[in-house]
Amino acid sequence: MPILIRDSAMEVLNLVTVAPITSAIRSIPTEVVLTEEDDLPNTFAPNCDSLQTVPKGNIGDRISHLTTRKMKEAAKAISFELGCDVD
Repeated sequence: MPILIRDSAMEVLNLVTVAPITSAIRSIPTEVVLTEEDDLPNTFAPNCDSLQTVPKGNIGDRISHLTTRKMKEAAKAISFELGCDVD
């Protein structure tokens, strides 16, 4: 699950927001397609329709770090899910 939080907050927060991932790509506004180019073993899509807040201790090791472009896509997907329009 991608952790949807700024790096500077990781050390101080006990809870983090994550998006479950799926290999079923639906091409909907609330997902961001991640591929091998994003240092993942396969193609996945975080589902921002199902954001969750979980204890940081439940999170495993980092396997990738999203580029600025992918983080902007994630912000757009989250904004769409929450009904907030951003450009």
